[in-house]
Amino acid sequence: MTKELGVGIIGCGNISTTYFSLAPLFKGLKVLACADINVQAAEARAKEYGVKAQTIDALLANDEIDVVVNLTIPDAHFPVSKAILEAGKHVYSEKPLVLTLEQGEELRRIAKAKNLAVGCAPDTFLGGAHQLARKFIDDGGIGRVTSGACYVMSPGMEMWHPNPDFFFLPGGGPILDLGPYYIANLINLIGPVKRVGAMTSMASETRTITSQPRHGEIIPVKTPTTIQALLEFVNGATVTLTASWDVWSHRHANMELYGTDGSLYVPDPNFFGGTVEASGRDKDIKPLEAWEHPFGKINQESPSGSRANYRTAGLADMAMSLIEGRDARCSLDRTLHGVDVMTSILKSGEEGRFIDLTTTCTQPAALGIEEAQALLK
Repeated sequence: MTKELGVGIIGCGNISTTYFSLAPLFKGLKVLACADINVQAAEARAKEYGVKAQTIDALLANDEIDVVVNLTIPDAHFPVSKAILEAGKHVYSEKPLVLTLEQGEELRRIAKAKNLAVGCAPDTFLGGAHQLARKFIDDGGIGRVTSGACYVMSPGMEMWHPNPDFFFLPGGGPILDLGPYYIANLINLIGPVKRVGAMTSMASETRTITSQPRHGEIIPVKTPTTIQALLEFVNGATVTLTASWDVWSHRHANMELYGTDGSLYVPDPNFFGGTVEASGRDKDIKPLEAWEHPFGKINQESPSGSRANYRTAGLADMAMSLIEGRDARCSLDRTLHGVDVMTSILKSGEEGRFIDLTTTCTQPAALGIEEAQALLK
């Protein structure tokens, strides 16, 4: 097989700049073309990054394209990914992959019939911080993981996003929008989930936009905005996950895992870097010794400070998995299991009962220093 895959991008909004700018860091990828339902948006990105602007149909028919990155809005992820597979091309999607388990199973059926791969973000669990946490767990640093707690909470999106409507409609909400980062990392650190239970609510049936250009406009809330879930893992660990857009401030850590011999404090799964801390039975919490993981190195300045940003690593790992004939870390099985977890959490909140999951997966292979370096040019 070729040592480099031709990449096309469908969806030329803000997130596309991340893929265009970071893809050149990695082996196995060459972005060749882009498309968008808004032709002007595609033409602008094509000019900015030196690629070809095409219609969606032309991109899907382009013989130079091997894998298509789906960066459309969440509600369009399923039909666009289905069209990509039916065109005979591999798919890598932004999260969430789909909005229902049935949609995901349909993609799996088509992919299997056509011998194609499907991958999906988030890939932040491949970051240096989270892989250091994975190594510490794998090395027995806190013994057997028995429980944990995760929190992702804020006032919401209407204060800063110009068009926040979709965040508060079915298919949106904090679980489907931010939950993928936390659940993907929990699968990375602990493994698959067995069953879930949850209580869900919303603080208000409407939201008032305070961002521009729609300042003062009132929009409806049609999906839960506070979700408190309990996840039971196949290995017996139980982890609480609270996701809310109804919280103005809090002091909860992003992710803590507790084991038979200590505790582990994991930074925000939405990012690649950060400080990992741990304690043993002595209760003395200290940072883990830093390591030279390439996906933990600062490479970007942002309004909130310096950070490590290697989004597209999951796409590169998928490309190299196709070239090398191995399992991709951001695989369809793991992504679909994550969708099962999230949609089952919402179902549990609606029905008031525990939900047994119908899917499972394996933990992704750890991505150590050498494995990460092998993905970079």
